[in-house]
Amino acid sequence: VGDNFYWGGIEKDCGTPMSELSFQADHQFRQIFENVYNGPALKGKLWLSVLGNHDWGGRVFNNAWDQQIAYTWYSERWILPAPYWSQHVDYPDQDFSVDIYMIDSNAVDAMDPGVQANHNICSSKFNPPGADCSAVGGPSSVGSCKSWFQSFFAENKAWVESQLPKSKADWQIVVTHMPCGHEKSWYKKLHQQFGLDLLVTGHRHDQELWDPKDLKDPYQEKDRDLGGLMCFITGGGGGISSEATPNPADKHDWYGEGQYGFYDLTISKEQIFIQSINYDGTVLKEATLRAGSAKLQADVSEETTTTVEG
Repeated sequence: VGDNFYWGGIEKDCGTPMSELSFQADHQFRQIFENVYNGPALKGKLWLSVLGNHDWGGRVFNNAWDQQIAYTWYSERWILPAPYWSQHVDYPDQDFSVDIYMIDSNAVDAMDPGVQANHNICSSKFNPPGADCSAVGGPSSVGSCKSWFQSFFAENKAWVESQLPKSKADWQIVVTHMPCGHEKSWYKKLHQQFGLDLLVTGHRHDQELWDPKDLKDPYQEKDRDLGGLMCFITGGGGGISSEATPNPADKHDWYGEGQYGFYDLTISKEQIFIQSINYDGTVLKEATLRAGSAKLQADVSEETTTTVEG
């Protein structure tokens, strides 16, 4: 779900030819990915990835995000062929399939150059003079950075809306970096009009399962209504630190059910069973997504928006 290399992505400027892998990218991939996620159970398992705001550079846009894309052709399991892309997965022995749409939502952290310097990809304070990633398809300057990300996100959205109606898979899942709650109305639309089943996100350093049967955030009292769409934030890898103390006796700054941890999904033709698992192996929260629920929403939405001309 992004922020693959925390804090500042691949520590090199963008612009290395896509046919090459820089020393710095090779070094970081070996130290942070290959030498860490290499247990027997992970051998040969594909890693479907998206970019997070820190992969672009965190407070700059010109770190070597393009080298994370290039690494797709240097690895047997790392898959990030573009900032937005899709993967079809067949389970022939269980008679179901999944379409996964990986999109870039980092426009949320692309702001006017002079504001929130420490959390702004387009920061004029930290981007170097002359920062330019146009040679590899990115922003051409600090001044055009915000509008570039906004246009790029609009391109992502149009692409998803064009692809979802074509899907013949049993399940449709969107994976992106920015957490549940951003662009609420658009994700509601994807669920209710296009049949999106599940939204998987990151960014915040915690575990948050947004079950549509439980619309009130028990910690921050914020509205979690995504129009019936199931969503979760799997940010419990922690980055440098968790969002708040992992002490369950002190949940003052908590947004979800846990801090460090991970999610386990069991997928079948009939359902997706989701478990939020704490760092100590404790199951913190569970939810079940039934097949056809999103399709029913889409059918109802289509019926309510159809007009008959006489």
